[in-house]
Amino acid sequence: MNTETIQSQSADRAHDSLERFVFEHVPIHGRIVHLDATWRAILDRRNYPEPIRDVLGELMAAAALLTATLKFDGRLTMQIQGDGPVKLLVVECSSERAMRGLAQWDGDIVPMPLDQMFGNGRLVITIDPQGKERYQGIVELEGDSIAQALEKYFERSEQLDTRLWLAADESQAAGMLLQRLPDQETVDEDAWDRASHLGSTLTREELLALPARDILHRLYNEDDIRLFQRVPVSFRCSCTRAGVERALHIMGPSEVRSILVEQGHVDVDCEFCGAHYELDSIEIEQLFTLGHTTDAARTKH
Repeated sequence: MNTETIQSQSADRAHDSLERFVFEHVPIHGRIVHLDATWRAILDRRNYPEPIRDVLGELMAAAALLTATLKFDGRLTMQIQGDGPVKLLVVECSSERAMRGLAQWDGDIVPMPLDQMFGNGRLVITIDPQGKERYQGIVELEGDSIAQALEKYFERSEQLDTRLWLAADESQAAGMLLQRLPDQETVDEDAWDRASHLGSTLTREELLALPARDILHRLYNEDDIRLFQRVPVSFRCSCTRAGVERALHIMGPSEVRSILVEQGHVDVDCEFCGAHYELDSIEIEQLFTLGHTTDAARTKH
């Protein structure tokens, strides 16, 4: 498939959406996600060096794909922590597919392998279901890409056959996931290997540009695939003034009041969306004397 064909078909691609598909006669299912305005909303809030931009976009796409495989109301958080030039990548995705993400780094970042970018890194996946116990999986960061690192996570922590293809650039991020459903028999024992091999022929350009239906036809035109209706994905930050006040309450009155004495007020900026929260002396005293957040408090810009 040449570049002109890809460009002509990309106009038909659904933006900021996730689509689920299943193989009708073998225990394999998958997801395809395309992030456009959702991804650009992240980039509009901070100027990321290109190598960090691309891995953050890939992690964004991966979080959307993985959240869609979970049957819960709540939130999934994916973090890569390291002691290399890049200290942190973190992405959150809710069960309503509202996303946010950021990266933290030191110095100038040039293209480099993943292990050099993060040093002694670790991958942390946290699942916060509403009303249920929190789950967290932590593994060493392995592999040459975000996709490989996540595949190794599923192999080691979940014992679940999973393949991922991820891509990102300055305007969009995209991904495709395949998973073999556990404990299900099939007459076609080679189906998983075949589906994985065909998935590996998908190029970065095709993943970013082609609609899900065209991707599936390109890869699996000889298989019986059912593609479900797309669902929207969006950028939305979960920060609130009440959350800021809870964080300040955890810091304790001594530390917060010392900031108040020094500055005359307490400023808190959300690193995800850039929202600015300002609390004056009266609001700080109410926070610690009443022991809870104040409904009357308003965000100040």
